[in-house]
Amino acid sequence: MEVISKTNKLKAVLRKTRCAGLEIGFVPTMGALHEGHLALVQRARESAGVIVVSIFVNPVQFGPNEDYEKYPRNLSHDVELLTRLGVDYVFAPGVDEIYPAGFDTFVDVRELTEPLCGRTRPGHFRGVATVVAKLFSIIQPMYAFFGQKDAQQAIIIKKMTAELDFPVDVRICPIVREPDGLAMSSRNQYLSPEERAAAPVLYRSLQRAAAMILEGERDAATLRQEIEKELAREPLARPEYVEIVETQTLAPVEKIRGETLIALAASFGQTRLIDNLLVSTP
Repeated sequence: MEVISKTNKLKAVLRKTRCAGLEIGFVPTMGALHEGHLALVQRARESAGVIVVSIFVNPVQFGPNEDYEKYPRNLSHDVELLTRLGVDYVFAPGVDEIYPAGFDTFVDVRELTEPLCGRTRPGHFRGVATVVAKLFSIIQPMYAFFGQKDAQQAIIIKKMTAELDFPVDVRICPIVREPDGLAMSSRNQYLSPEERAAAPVLYRSLQRAAAMILEGERDAATLRQEIEKELAREPLARPEYVEIVETQTLAPVEKIRGETLIALAASFGQTRLIDNLLVSTP
Protein backbone atom coordinates (compact mmCIF):
# COMPACT_ATOMS: atom_id res chain seq x y z
CA MET A 1 0.00 0.00 0.00
CA GLU A 2 1.13 3.54 -0.74
CA VAL A 3 0.28 6.70 1.18
CA ILE A 4 0.07 9.72 -1.13
CA SER A 5 -0.32 13.32 -0.01
CA LYS A 6 -0.06 15.17 -3.34
CA THR A 7 -2.95 15.48 -5.77
CA ASN A 8 -0.82 15.41 -8.91
CA LYS A 9 0.93 12.22 -7.85
CA LEU A 10 -2.34 10.47 -7.07
CA LYS A 11 -3.83 11.53 -10.40
CA ALA A 12 -0.82 10.14 -12.25
CA VAL A 13 -0.95 6.82 -10.41
CA LEU A 14 -4.68 6.39 -10.95
CA ARG A 15 -4.42 7.39 -14.61
CA LYS A 16 -2.24 4.30 -15.12
CA THR A 17 -4.76 2.23 -13.17
CA ARG A 18 -7.60 3.26 -15.46
CA CYS A 19 -5.48 2.69 -18.57
CA ALA A 20 -4.90 -0.85 -17.32
CA GLY A 21 -8.66 -1.34 -17.28
CA LEU A 22 -9.02 -1.55 -13.50
CA GLU A 23 -12.05 -0.07 -11.77
CA ILE A 24 -11.45 2.18 -8.76
CA GLY A 25 -13.42 1.92 -5.53
CA PHE A 26 -13.26 4.91 -3.21
CA VAL A 27 -14.01 5.33 0.51
CA PRO A 28 -13.79 8.93 1.79
CA THR A 29 -13.06 9.29 5.53
CA MET A 30 -11.81 11.78 8.07
CA GLY A 31 -9.68 9.11 9.72
CA ALA A 32 -10.03 7.84 13.31
CA LEU A 33 -11.15 4.65 11.61
CA HIS A 34 -13.48 2.14 13.24
CA GLU A 35 -15.30 -1.01 12.15
CA GLY A 36 -17.90 1.05 10.31
CA HIS A 37 -15.23 2.51 8.02
CA LEU A 38 -13.61 -0.89 7.59
CA ALA A 39 -16.94 -2.38 6.51
CA LEU A 40 -17.08 0.23 3.74
CA VAL A 41 -13.57 -0.76 2.64
CA GLN A 42 -14.59 -4.42 2.56
CA ARG A 43 -17.59 -3.56 0.39
CA ALA A 44 -15.29 -1.60 -1.92
CA ARG A 45 -12.92 -4.57 -2.17
CA GLU A 46 -15.84 -6.74 -3.31
CA SER A 47 -16.67 -4.33 -6.13
CA ALA A 48 -13.45 -2.87 -7.52
CA GLY A 49 -9.94 -3.89 -8.46
CA VAL A 50 -8.16 -0.92 -6.87
CA ILE A 51 -9.17 0.69 -3.59
CA VAL A 52 -8.46 4.29 -2.58
CA VAL A 53 -9.25 5.57 0.91
CA SER A 54 -8.95 9.26 1.66
CA ILE A 55 -8.09 10.52 5.14
CA PHE A 56 -8.76 14.22 5.41
CA VAL A 57 -10.29 16.18 8.28
CA ASN A 58 -12.19 18.70 6.21
CA PRO A 59 -12.10 22.14 7.87
CA VAL A 60 -14.88 23.69 5.79
CA GLN A 61 -17.53 21.31 7.18
CA PHE A 62 -16.88 22.38 10.77
CA GLY A 63 -18.57 25.37 12.35
CA PRO A 64 -16.63 27.96 14.38
CA ASN A 65 -17.54 26.35 17.72
CA GLU A 66 -17.22 22.72 16.63
CA ASP A 67 -14.49 20.16 17.18
CA TYR A 68 -12.16 20.61 14.20
CA GLU A 69 -9.04 21.14 16.31
CA LYS A 70 -9.68 18.24 18.67
CA TYR A 71 -11.11 15.83 16.07
CA PRO A 72 -9.20 12.53 16.60
CA ARG A 73 -6.26 12.04 14.26
CA ASN A 74 -4.03 8.96 14.15
CA LEU A 75 -2.77 8.46 10.61
CA SER A 76 -0.25 5.72 11.44
CA HIS A 77 -2.91 3.61 13.15
CA ASP A 78 -5.37 4.17 10.30
CA VAL A 79 -2.76 3.18 7.72
CA GLU A 80 -2.02 0.01 9.67
CA LEU A 81 -5.69 -0.98 9.64
CA LEU A 82 -6.05 -0.25 5.92
CA THR A 83 -2.90 -2.19 5.07
CA ARG A 84 -4.42 -5.29 6.67
CA LEU A 85 -7.47 -4.92 4.41
CA GLY A 86 -5.41 -4.70 1.25
CA VAL A 87 -6.13 -1.07 0.41
CA ASP A 88 -4.00 0.06 -2.53
CA TYR A 89 -3.71 3.79 -1.89
CA VAL A 90 -4.36 6.13 1.01
CA PHE A 91 -4.80 9.75 -0.01
CA ALA A 92 -3.85 11.89 2.99
CA PRO A 93 -3.51 15.48 1.74
CA GLY A 94 -2.82 18.57 3.79
CA VAL A 95 -5.39 21.34 3.96
CA ASP A 96 -3.42 23.50 1.50
CA GLU A 97 -3.48 20.68 -1.03
CA ILE A 98 -7.28 20.60 -1.08
CA TYR A 99 -7.89 24.31 -0.46
CA PRO A 100 -4.96 26.28 -1.88
CA ALA A 101 -4.62 29.99 -1.22
CA GLY A 102 -7.49 31.89 -2.83
CA PHE A 103 -9.83 28.90 -2.99
CA ASP A 104 -13.36 30.28 -3.40
CA THR A 105 -15.51 27.62 -5.10
CA PHE A 106 -18.16 25.68 -3.20
CA VAL A 107 -20.92 23.18 -3.94
CA ASP A 108 -24.29 23.89 -2.35
CA VAL A 109 -27.15 21.42 -2.70
CA ARG A 110 -29.53 23.98 -1.18
CA GLU A 111 -32.84 22.61 0.10
CA LEU A 112 -31.57 19.21 1.26
CA THR A 113 -29.02 20.92 3.50
CA GLU A 114 -31.57 22.99 5.43
CA PRO A 115 -33.57 20.48 7.56
CA LEU A 116 -32.38 18.00 10.21
CA CYS A 117 -28.70 18.60 11.02
CA GLY A 118 -28.63 21.62 8.72
CA ARG A 119 -30.67 23.67 11.19
CA THR A 120 -27.89 23.71 13.79
CA ARG A 121 -24.89 23.18 11.51
CA PRO A 122 -25.18 25.91 8.86
CA GLY A 123 -22.60 25.45 6.12
CA HIS A 124 -21.75 21.90 7.19
CA PHE A 125 -23.20 20.16 4.16
CA ARG A 126 -21.81 22.77 1.78
CA GLY A 127 -18.40 21.78 3.13
CA VAL A 128 -19.18 18.08 2.75
CA ALA A 129 -20.46 18.43 -0.82
CA THR A 130 -17.48 20.58 -1.79
CA VAL A 131 -14.83 18.19 -0.53
CA VAL A 132 -16.57 15.12 -1.97
CA ALA A 133 -16.88 16.84 -5.35
CA LYS A 134 -13.14 17.65 -5.25
CA LEU A 135 -12.25 14.09 -4.28
CA PHE A 136 -14.47 12.64 -7.02
CA SER A 137 -12.72 14.91 -9.52
CA ILE A 138 -9.24 13.95 -8.30
CA ILE A 139 -9.79 10.21 -7.95
CA GLN A 140 -12.45 9.59 -10.64
CA PRO A 141 -13.71 6.39 -9.02
CA MET A 142 -16.16 3.98 -10.54
CA TYR A 143 -17.72 3.36 -7.11
CA ALA A 144 -17.86 5.38 -3.90
CA PHE A 145 -19.00 4.02 -0.54
CA PHE A 146 -20.73 5.95 2.25
CA GLY A 147 -22.39 4.88 5.49
CA GLN A 148 -26.11 5.05 6.21
CA LYS A 149 -25.38 6.49 9.67
CA ASP A 150 -24.91 9.88 8.03
CA ALA A 151 -28.24 9.57 6.22
CA GLN A 152 -28.70 13.22 5.30
CA GLN A 153 -25.14 13.37 3.98
CA ALA A 154 -25.73 10.25 1.89
CA ILE A 155 -28.89 11.69 0.34
CA ILE A 156 -27.12 14.97 -0.43
CA ILE A 157 -24.12 13.24 -2.01
CA LYS A 158 -26.35 11.09 -4.21
CA LYS A 159 -28.25 14.14 -5.43
CA MET A 160 -25.05 16.13 -6.05
CA THR A 161 -23.53 13.21 -7.95
CA ALA A 162 -26.57 12.90 -10.20
CA GLU A 163 -27.06 16.60 -10.84
CA LEU A 164 -23.37 17.34 -11.55
CA ASP A 165 -23.11 14.24 -13.78
CA PHE A 166 -20.26 12.60 -11.89
CA PRO A 167 -19.85 9.13 -13.44
CA VAL A 168 -19.73 7.56 -9.98
CA ASP A 169 -21.91 4.78 -8.60
CA VAL A 170 -22.60 5.98 -5.03
CA ARG A 171 -23.35 3.04 -2.75
CA ILE A 172 -24.81 3.50 0.72
CA CYS A 173 -23.91 0.76 3.19
CA PRO A 174 -25.75 -0.27 6.38
CA ILE A 175 -24.98 1.20 9.79
CA VAL A 176 -22.44 -0.81 11.79
CA ARG A 177 -23.31 -0.91 15.48
CA GLU A 178 -21.71 -1.79 18.78
CA PRO A 179 -23.17 -4.86 20.56
CA ASP A 180 -25.49 -2.58 22.57
CA GLY A 181 -26.79 -0.90 19.43
CA LEU A 182 -24.83 2.36 19.49
CA ALA A 183 -23.95 3.38 15.93
CA MET A 184 -20.19 3.37 15.45
CA SER A 185 -18.74 6.87 15.17
CA SER A 186 -15.32 8.43 15.57
CA ARG A 187 -16.90 10.82 18.07
CA ASN A 188 -17.93 8.01 20.40
CA GLN A 189 -14.47 8.18 21.92
CA TYR A 190 -15.33 11.61 23.32
CA LEU A 191 -17.96 10.06 25.61
CA SER A 192 -17.31 9.59 29.31
CA PRO A 193 -18.11 6.10 30.69
CA GLU A 194 -21.44 7.40 31.98
CA GLU A 195 -22.30 9.07 28.66
CA ARG A 196 -21.27 5.94 26.75
CA ALA A 197 -23.62 3.86 28.89
CA ALA A 198 -26.44 6.32 28.18
CA ALA A 199 -25.92 6.71 24.42
CA PRO A 200 -27.64 3.46 23.28
CA VAL A 201 -30.94 5.14 24.15
CA LEU A 202 -30.80 6.50 20.59
CA TYR A 203 -31.03 3.04 19.12
CA ARG A 204 -33.57 1.86 21.68
CA SER A 205 -35.87 4.72 20.76
CA LEU A 206 -35.60 3.87 17.08
CA GLN A 207 -36.25 0.22 17.81
CA ARG A 208 -39.37 1.19 19.76
CA ALA A 209 -40.65 3.03 16.69
CA ALA A 210 -39.79 0.07 14.46
CA ALA A 211 -41.78 -2.25 16.72
CA MET A 212 -44.80 0.08 16.59
CA ILE A 213 -44.61 0.19 12.80
CA LEU A 214 -44.54 -3.63 12.67
CA GLU A 215 -47.66 -3.59 14.85
CA GLY A 216 -49.37 -1.34 12.29
CA GLU A 217 -48.79 2.20 13.55
CA ARG A 218 -48.43 4.64 10.66
CA ASP A 219 -49.03 8.06 12.24
CA ALA A 220 -45.75 10.01 12.25
CA ALA A 221 -46.73 12.27 15.16
CA THR A 222 -47.53 9.26 17.35
CA LEU A 223 -44.23 7.60 16.49
CA ARG A 224 -42.29 10.79 17.11
CA GLN A 225 -43.90 11.24 20.51
CA GLU A 226 -43.01 7.69 21.50
CA ILE A 227 -39.39 8.22 20.46
CA GLU A 228 -39.26 11.43 22.47
CA LYS A 229 -40.72 9.63 25.52
CA GLU A 230 -38.02 6.95 25.25
CA LEU A 231 -35.27 9.57 24.98
CA ALA A 232 -36.68 11.42 27.99
CA ARG A 233 -36.12 8.33 30.13
CA GLU A 234 -32.36 8.90 29.83
CA PRO A 235 -31.35 11.99 31.86
CA LEU A 236 -27.97 12.36 30.14
CA ALA A 237 -29.55 12.64 26.69
CA ARG A 238 -30.31 16.15 25.40
CA PRO A 239 -32.38 15.63 22.22
CA GLU A 240 -31.88 18.09 19.38
CA TYR A 241 -34.46 16.74 16.94
CA VAL A 242 -36.59 13.75 16.10
CA GLU A 243 -37.86 13.83 12.52
CA ILE A 244 -39.76 11.46 10.24
CA VAL A 245 -39.19 12.42 6.62
CA GLU A 246 -39.40 11.34 3.00
CA THR A 247 -36.11 9.86 1.82
CA GLN A 248 -35.65 11.87 -1.37
CA THR A 249 -36.67 15.37 -0.31
CA LEU A 250 -36.33 15.13 3.51
CA ALA A 251 -39.80 16.69 3.74
CA PRO A 252 -41.76 15.75 6.88
CA VAL A 253 -44.46 13.12 6.44
CA GLU A 254 -47.74 12.70 8.30
CA LYS A 255 -48.06 8.98 7.59
CA ILE A 256 -45.48 6.23 7.14
CA ARG A 257 -45.89 5.15 3.54
CA GLY A 258 -43.27 3.63 1.26
CA GLU A 259 -39.63 4.29 2.20
CA THR A 260 -39.33 6.68 5.14
CA LEU A 261 -36.41 7.94 7.23
CA ILE A 262 -36.65 8.31 11.00
CA ALA A 263 -33.72 10.49 12.06
CA LEU A 264 -32.62 11.93 15.38
CA ALA A 265 -29.79 13.83 17.01
CA ALA A 266 -28.93 14.26 20.68
CA SER A 267 -26.03 15.41 22.81
CA PHE A 268 -24.41 13.58 25.70
CA GLY A 269 -22.22 16.01 27.57
CA GLN A 270 -20.30 17.87 24.86
CA THR A 271 -20.72 15.10 22.28
CA ARG A 272 -23.39 15.31 19.60
CA LEU A 273 -24.50 11.97 18.13
CA ILE A 274 -26.89 11.08 15.32
CA ASP A 275 -28.73 7.92 14.37
CA ASN A 276 -31.50 6.87 12.02
CA LEU A 277 -33.69 4.09 10.80
CA LEU A 278 -34.96 3.42 7.28
CA VAL A 279 -38.41 1.86 7.19
CA SER A 280 -40.33 0.59 4.21
CA THR A 281 -44.06 -0.11 4.26
CA PRO A 282 -46.69 -0.86 1.60
